[in-house]
Amino acid sequence: MTTNVPSPHGSQPWLHQKGEVIQEFGTVKQFPVALSYDARMYSCQRLNKVLADTQILYGLYKKHHWLMRGATFYQLHLVLDKHAGEQLDIIDTIAERVQSLGGVAVGDPRHVAEITSIPRPPDGVEEVPAMLSRLLEAHETILIDAHDAAARTAECGDDGTIDLLVSQVIRTGERQAWFLAEHLVDTPLVRA
Repeated sequence: MTTNVPSPHGSQPWLHQKGEVIQEFGTVKQFPVALSYDARMYSCQRLNKVLADTQILYGLYKKHHWLMRGATFYQLHLVLDKHAGEQLDIIDTIAERVQSLGGVAVGDPRHVAEITSIPRPPDGVEEVPAMLSRLLEAHETILIDAHDAAARTAECGDDGTIDLLVSQVIRTGERQAWFLAEHLVDTPLVRA
């Protein structure tokens, strides 16, 4: 008879484990980072909102990268994938900042969907200008929130969060929005 209980000396992994939640979402634990509990709590709340929206933006970039069509397919396919990669880096940086402040970063896609304010796109393929406009609107949503969060976390003295929001979220978002918006200029491809 075979038992499903691993030997303490064997190489069988302990599968199907369940555990207690050791820190609830929306809480912060104490870390010696020279910021008050209130400042860290506020920064984590604001960062988690930007994180959720940025995860949705990343997903939109990948979706539109895969579904791109038309005469500018190749160029847009490449730029959307590049932008997605840059957003993925930002996602990781924001999540790590939340964790370094003692918070819990939003990571489950279902939880992200509850927090985000970026509208859900259609399941099918939209026309290219609509896809680019959707990306621009998502960027603007994030940029508005990031500017406000940077200003308000400044009042709390959280320089690390301000730096992240300005140097990565805002600067990258503004540059990416510029690149996308220029693709919506109606100029002829073959004659002037």
